[in-house]
Amino acid sequence: MAKIKSEPGWKDLEPGFVISEPGTAREYKTGDWRSERPVVNKDQCIKCGVCYIFCPDMAIVKGPENYFEADLYYCKGCGICAAECFTGCITMIAEEE
Repeated sequence: MAKIKSEPGWKDLEPGFVISEPGTAREYKTGDWRSERPVVNKDQCIKCGVCYIFCPDMAIVKGPENYFEADLYYCKGCGICAAECFTGCITMIAEEE
């Protein structure tokens, strides 16, 4: 895995903010600023993986018992997983302060 040496400044970035070193996105946990988070009702979930397919941040992972759940270190709370879930087992709840 790639090692992060230090936080780059804006002058250090390539034009267009291109990720030039593979594997560095995993180092930055980007889910801290979300206002809502997805919660899965396992009684309704059929383990289809639609939430995994539609997540734009690849924050959905296969958890215990093969249920898909959000990795809250990377989930930004966009709600696309809940909107695309045709069984309605994913609901977005407000983050507590």
